[in-house]
Amino acid sequence: MKALIQRVQQARVEVAGEVVGSIEQGLLALVGVEREDDRARADKLLHKLLRYRVFSDENGKMNRSLADVGGGLLLVSQFTLAADTGSGLRPSFSSAAPPALGEELYDYLAAQARLQHPTVAFGRFGAAMQVHLQNDGPVTFLLES
Repeated sequence: MKALIQRVQQARVEVAGEVVGSIEQGLLALVGVEREDDRARADKLLHKLLRYRVFSDENGKMNRSLADVGGGLLLVSQFTLAADTGSGLRPSFSSAAPPALGEELYDYLAAQARLQHPTVAFGRFGAAMQVHLQNDGPVTFLLES
């Protein structure tokens, strides 16, 4: 599993003009599921999402996690993160999970996030979404499990 995370001041996801998920300060995580992924990898990724130190401490160093600052987590499924872009000029999606597995693992990740963190919002799996964010920094990392 992969997550492209961005530290944000605020973020929201809209589907057909309706806001389906929003957070204030926290992390926007675009989540890609690959064929070999399973629940253990989802658990590992969630552990990183909640504990990865990307927020500033009192000395201005990135030393605090989402859990430390009590920020929001916005999870958005992102099929294209699983693309193979190594050759040619068109991405290949052969390493991406089939839709049923992708949805199952995204839903599992979302359910576990709800159990482990107080402020979690979501996009809608498989929907055409518009993601609005105010990046803070900018700070962006690619996490893999």
